[in-house]
Amino acid sequence: MKFRIKILSNYWFTQFDCAHCDCQTERSRSLKIISFRLLLIFTLLFSVAITNAQQIRATARLDSTNILIGDQIKLFLEIDYPKNVTVEFPEVPTVDSLIEVLGKSKIDTVQIENSELEKQIRSYTITSFDSGTYRISPQWFKINVNGTVDSVPTNGVSFHVYSMEIDTTRGLTDIKMPYSAPLTLKEVTPYILGILLLGAIIFLVLYSIKRRKKIKPFFAFPVKPKEPPHIIALRELDRIRSEKIWQKEKIKQYYSEVTDVLRNYIEERFEIRAMEQTTDEILDSFRYRKDLISEKNYQNLSQILSVADLVKFAKYKPLPDDDNLSLVNSYFFVNDTKREETKKAEIAEKSEENSSEENSK
Repeated sequence: MKFRIKILSNYWFTQFDCAHCDCQTERSRSLKIISFRLLLIFTLLFSVAITNAQQIRATARLDSTNILIGDQIKLFLEIDYPKNVTVEFPEVPTVDSLIEVLGKSKIDTVQIENSELEKQIRSYTITSFDSGTYRISPQWFKINVNGTVDSVPTNGVSFHVYSMEIDTTRGLTDIKMPYSAPLTLKEVTPYILGILLLGAIIFLVLYSIKRRKKIKPFFAFPVKPKEPPHIIALRELDRIRSEKIWQKEKIKQYYSEVTDVLRNYIEERFEIRAMEQTTDEILDSFRYRKDLISEKNYQNLSQILSVADLVKFAKYKPLPDDDNLSLVNSYFFVNDTKREETKKAEIAEKSEENSSEENSK
């Protein structure tokens, strides 16, 4: 194109220079050359713009041309254009005052097959509440072709709005039955919350009545399960053994701690007030109730308590073997008399299974 412009400009300059070379100065010739070149460039650009504009085609169509009062139809605006052209849809189509524009869709872009053109489509929802024939005037698209702003119109379309046939003998009737709109979550949420709140209130009332009958507080923290007495006793005996205080000439303290462990264990395990009783009273309690411990356990307990009394009250100094024997007998007494919870649980499970079998029979 530049080569063509140069040839034409040189041609016009040569013709013009031959005719007027004797009467024009060098300056005027330069100005005229520039003017001719600008004229040619404008002409070529205008021809390109016209060529692009001829490829742009805008159309309008309706999905229906006959409707009843209040019905809705779609107005489709379409435009075919080259890819280098910028297109701007009308924000709201220009329609008659008796036509209402209810909404618009997003712009849909489609590539036209076997062509370098693109198509854009947008639909507008319109309606009318007055009968008659209506014409929608051409709608204007704004286009930008290489910086040149222009407008492209569509064709005009028409549709007819029919009124309902009214039977005057029946009196007033609806033009059209109301639409049954589906329930939304926003509408149902208050009812759901109300039902949940009512259920919570009923639960709290029944719960408070039940707790009051049992003479219990309304809110109570769960009670930490108490450790079995043999676990506590064995842990304390392990501590005494690790400290080995009898080897540090603290014999009286050693026997006091051992007997305190056994007295606490007896009180929790057998419900005997051993912490407040003397050695003879404790032994008498087991002597009268021989079903609590075996004879061997009785002898071990008697040995521990008797030696401890001699150390604490008679300043008796036992042999190292007696110290070890007292600790070993303490372990033996606790382990042999501890309550076996696992066996009780197994017995309870077996009894439940037997009862269920009997009920099934």
